[in-house]
Amino acid sequence: MNTRYKHPRTVLSLLVALAVTTAGAEEKRDIVIYGGTCAAVIAAVQAKKMGKTVVIVSPDKHLGGLSSGGLGWTDTGNKAVIGGLARDFYHRVWKQYQKPENWKWQKMEEYGGTGQGTPAIDGDQKTMWIFEPSIAEAVFEEYVSEFDLEVHRDEWLDREKGVVVKDGVIQSITTLSGNTYAGKIFFDATYEGDLIAAAGVDYHVGREANSVYGEEWNGVQVGVLHHKHHFGAVDKPISPYVVPGDPKSGVLPRISTADPGVKGEGDHRVQAYCFRMCLTNHPENRIPFPKPEGYDPKQYELLVRIFEAGWRETFGKFDPIPNHKTDTNNHGPFSTDNIGFNYDYPDASYERRREIILEHVTYQQGWLYFISNDPRVPKDVQDEMKQWGLPKDEFTDNGNWSHQLYIREARRMIGAYVMTENELRKKKPTPDSVGMGSYTIDSHNVQRYITPEGYVQNEGDIGVSTRGPYEIAYGSLVPKKEQCTNLMVPVCVSSTHIAFGSIRMEPVFMILAQSAATAAVMAIDEGIAVQDVAYAKLREKLLEEGQILHFDAPVADERGLSPADLPGIVVDDESAKFEGNWEESGAAKSYVGFGYRHEGNTAKGAASVTFATTIEKAGRYAVRFAYPPNNNRASKVKVGISHRGGGAEVIIDQRKAPSHDLFQELGIFEFEAGATATVTLNNADTEGYVVVDAVQWVPAE
Repeated sequence: MNTRYKHPRTVLSLLVALAVTTAGAEEKRDIVIYGGTCAAVIAAVQAKKMGKTVVIVSPDKHLGGLSSGGLGWTDTGNKAVIGGLARDFYHRVWKQYQKPENWKWQKMEEYGGTGQGTPAIDGDQKTMWIFEPSIAEAVFEEYVSEFDLEVHRDEWLDREKGVVVKDGVIQSITTLSGNTYAGKIFFDATYEGDLIAAAGVDYHVGREANSVYGEEWNGVQVGVLHHKHHFGAVDKPISPYVVPGDPKSGVLPRISTADPGVKGEGDHRVQAYCFRMCLTNHPENRIPFPKPEGYDPKQYELLVRIFEAGWRETFGKFDPIPNHKTDTNNHGPFSTDNIGFNYDYPDASYERRREIILEHVTYQQGWLYFISNDPRVPKDVQDEMKQWGLPKDEFTDNGNWSHQLYIREARRMIGAYVMTENELRKKKPTPDSVGMGSYTIDSHNVQRYITPEGYVQNEGDIGVSTRGPYEIAYGSLVPKKEQCTNLMVPVCVSSTHIAFGSIRMEPVFMILAQSAATAAVMAIDEGIAVQDVAYAKLREKLLEEGQILHFDAPVADERGLSPADLPGIVVDDESAKFEGNWEESGAAKSYVGFGYRHEGNTAKGAASVTFATTIEKAGRYAVRFAYPPNNNRASKVKVGISHRGGGAEVIIDQRKAPSHDLFQELGIFEFEAGATATVTLNNADTEGYVVVDAVQWVPAE
């Protein structure tokens, strides 16, 4: 069975297709690519450009994965680091929208969409970053035609006995239809990593503990409330019980009763999946939301309570794409993300995956139908939802519903080099760059649980800045040499859960696919293992092909002051040690570096921070603490200062402006040479937000 959703009427035809043997595949290609994602197509294009024979063995009928499956609101990050064929893809999208016939429901000049901080249409660069699913698929098919790519569709890997490996070299892969594909180098370009697993290559599913790679944001994140996708965004706590406040009455659907785990520890759980919905409010092109088979209004009781509490952000991620359509994504505490219903998906059988995907369809279509029709939904919300529906001209062979579930994360290879948040945040250098990412480290929620206080809460949603673009190591695209020497992995790359939260963006998959294909061709030409490709030669070729491998990372953003430009010793919050829930922010008019952190005005006494430095020269120093003031800040924040005489404690009022621009002077203290100086605080006994930005030690005259 397939791993993508199929409308019920197509299931029988799929079963028939799987039983039919398509064109024979006995010949040996240079490169065999398994997968139908954007990475599969881009890798094939690069291989053909470099003169190699290549075949795409795609389990999908539609090429492009999420890029043609509804994710038209591109997660660009910093588009300056998107080069090569990835940029060519968005240029080709731009060319499609230069055709008048592709503006059927809207005039080009009427569409002024912007997204991810960049205009949808960049006329100077001739790129378009926001688009309809059908346009993206047309571009992928254009690649197939222009480069005469050999594509075998609806070909599903025989995961049990279809991969032949001899002495660490994949010889061939065989699909359920009986076709065998031999090659010199193989690509796993799937979201699931099925070829990785079948070839016996190491991989990980779930979240690693922070201790494994020395990270801060991996593992269980209880108490951490980023974005607005949690119940802290609702005006009052929500009871998880059928009878509010009564545990004996039972728990509402879609809430786990399991122990959520300990902050920072690893677990088996996977961040939530959903469909990136393409919707329209254009009457001529709109189909009313269908009532899905198996619809159960009880599944949405929690949503009713959220509405009753006054929450009104249902339409916060109905992002506009051309022709009066949307790329609609999850938004809020109970939205399109189907939290907790995908844990077994990565390693599941095709049949089990199909069950999981159908459950996601039922849940998400039911969510739309419930809001549109249930009398308990507030009238203003219901009236607005009734203006929307499925577009008649998208996904026409699949009931106008996307053919691609958003597999935000499944297996991740444990390869020659493991990318972690430390490389992304520039705390560690990255070796052998083959491309760059820049999007925020972004994990969606992983579980919905019951807090010790007896309320419902979501866990796992993380949004952490990478502080500008970062490099991605070649070693993250290849397995350990002792396991396999002819496999490239541009999608399920070797990275931790939290690092993958940024790497997993569609433009990055295209970037890595081109680099991987370039390296594969070099390995074939030299008759060497993919791990032995000379990086200097690879780098030269990638730069020639327009890839961006390095970007001078800023030390502060446009509103931030560089620590290096300030007098004395400055320790930014980036270098501080935090315990408890601290959320990054950049809402103030000015700050040090890229922003500051606050503890969400929650869990008082549980959040602390330590700023530390080494005093090289003995003497008297003015110790100053930076924070952006605001009326919602805490007025009695206790700050501890270590110095030669022992320790001191100062209480500051963060509602008032600091005494020295961004910094509040805490006092002048004596320090010995070589001493470790610390400034510490926690949020105990405070009312209001406790914020921290930086600490400064300035020699006193």
